[in-house]
Amino acid sequence: MRSRTLSLAGSTVAAAVLATALLPMTAAQAAGSTPKVTKATKDAFGRVADNVITDRTAVLVGGGATRKSLKPTGGVKLSSAQKKVEDGKLSALRATKARLAALGEAYTSADTAVTVDSTKVKGTKATVKITERTSLKYKKIRGDEPASTGFEAHHQLTFTASGGTWQLTAMKGTDGGAQRINDPVAPAADAKLSRTPMAVHQAPKAATSWPAPSAPKTINGGKYNYQAMVAYTEKYWKNYNPAYRKYNSMGGDCTNYLSQGLLAGGWQQISKVTPEEYDTWYYASNGTADAWIGVNEWSWFTQTAQRTTPLANVYQLDIGDVLQVDFNRDGDKDHSMMVTFRSSSGVPYLTYHDADTYRRSVASIIASYPNSYYYAYRT
Repeated sequence: MRSRTLSLAGSTVAAAVLATALLPMTAAQAAGSTPKVTKATKDAFGRVADNVITDRTAVLVGGGATRKSLKPTGGVKLSSAQKKVEDGKLSALRATKARLAALGEAYTSADTAVTVDSTKVKGTKATVKITERTSLKYKKIRGDEPASTGFEAHHQLTFTASGGTWQLTAMKGTDGGAQRINDPVAPAADAKLSRTPMAVHQAPKAATSWPAPSAPKTINGGKYNYQAMVAYTEKYWKNYNPAYRKYNSMGGDCTNYLSQGLLAGGWQQISKVTPEEYDTWYYASNGTADAWIGVNEWSWFTQTAQRTTPLANVYQLDIGDVLQVDFNRDGDKDHSMMVTFRSSSGVPYLTYHDADTYRRSVASIIASYPNSYYYAYRT
């Protein structure tokens, strides 16, 4: 694992890394034989990934830090095509930073750590899987922001042996859900509604304008324990509760995790089937209700069963409330998140799985997805 810290003060980037080891390839390797990948090569792969991610995060912090990924690391470099891809991502992140500023959010520093999870070589291609752990400190603009936000994300990188060197030729995230704040979102065209459910109540879209009309929530003394929801959700955001199955590889774990938090706060499970659609919400060793794990199914169940009330604006969300997003505006909701912190000035902060994220602001989600549809639920 290696770590980089970004700071506005002097725009410094400090990195704890191993000494660079040059990795020349033989003429035979350059001609097409399978190149040897040593421990030093694998370390260089990880440091290149670290440099790319650090460059992206540095744009959000600001201060004009020098790009690290432009220099070869241990004999490994970005391909010319991948450099163009990264140029585009950095440009898009500058736009994200500007939208964040307009919404009253900025960061003073960031820290990124990268771990290489696996390396597989086939011929002249190496497939590398890594885990990224990034945290950002909120700038005190309103004065009531939490200390920091953070996330854990997974990436797959492809390195190709060419011209006597290894080159990074592709890099993609492998998590579902919302893109990380340091990984810009490609604009999505409107898509057609993929399905029309029967006999369920659809939640209305929520506005994203700031400030929002007042919609106070009774936190204490009611039917549910919202502090317990928050405590559970912030406890298991990156260290999963082993008592539950994971659904990351089966469409995403976000709603499964959301349901766990709601259960911890007093929501009652319903396993009795009725003639109504999406009428159950439960987790069991031998099965799980669709509404427990499905984004749309959860919405249909909670609206039909009157477990939730729609809010007119995302900034009305309070702790224990839920935000869902339809990223590509096809009428199919894609992601579920719980509010675990609300600042005194009225900004909700979200904690969720896929990618595993702690206290990301609603403003940050909107800055990354300015044209998506949002659905806000009072629990």
